[in-house]
Amino acid sequence: MPVRRPSFQCGLSLLLYLLVSPISPVFAEERSFYSPVIYIDQEQSQILISTSGRVFYVEVPDAAKPHIEKLPISGLVDFVVEMRGEDKRPLIKTWKVKSGESTCMYFNGKECK
Repeated sequence: MPVRRPSFQCGLSLLLYLLVSPISPVFAEERSFYSPVIYIDQEQSQILISTSGRVFYVEVPDAAKPHIEKLPISGLVDFVVEMRGEDKRPLIKTWKVKSGESTCMYFNGKECK
């Protein structure tokens, strides 16, 4: 009858976990912000928005850069952004203009509609 070594099996399991865990992919979190457009900085490709008592910038992707001047200042927009950690600004994925006039009421990540 073979002798079992539970401590060896636990140690091996822990070692495998530690080797595999840093390699596992980290998924970016998506969030939605319903906010007025406070300021559009075309030079830095960012939009200043406000939500939950905070004011912060969101970054505009390359596909949206030609369309950011079409967003209405003070207009309410539903932004879906990708949260990229503490050291990077959230990146806009889509937007829907809820109030205000715009020739780009909906940006789907690639084009305006």
